Amino acid sequence: MAHITRLETGPRMSQAVIHGDTIYLAGQVGTPGDSVTDQTKTILANVDRLLADCGSDKNHILSAQIWLASMDDFGEMNAVWDAWVPQGHTPARATGESALATEHHKVEVIIVAAKA
Repeated sequence: MAHITRLETGPRMSQAVIHGDTIYLAGQVGTPGDSVTDQTKTILANVDRLLADCGSDKNHILSAQIWLASMDDFGEMNAVWDAWVPQGHTPARATGESALATEHHKVEVIIVAAKA
C-alpha cells in the first residue's frame, strides 16, 4: 500500500497530500479583495511552490478545477492562466462558477499532479 504524506497540515486540511506518485493540492485562493488577475497570479505562485515542495512542477499537472465567483471574470483569469501554463503540457481542466469562501475571493484553483 502506498504511503501518504501530508504537507502544511492544519486542523481542517492539508495544503498538499501525496499518495504514491499523485499529488493533490487543496483549493488555492489569493488575497481577498485583490483583482482577479492578482488573485490568479498569487494562486499560481502557490501552486508552483507547493508542487516544488512535493517534488513536481506545473509540467506534471494532470487536472485543474477552477472556480470563479463570476463567469464574467473568465477572460481575465484565462489571460493569467494562459501565460503561466506550459504549452504542450496543458492539463485536463474544468472551470465553473460557485460561491467561494468569502465574497472577496474571486478565484479558487484545485490541482492534481504527478510526481516529476
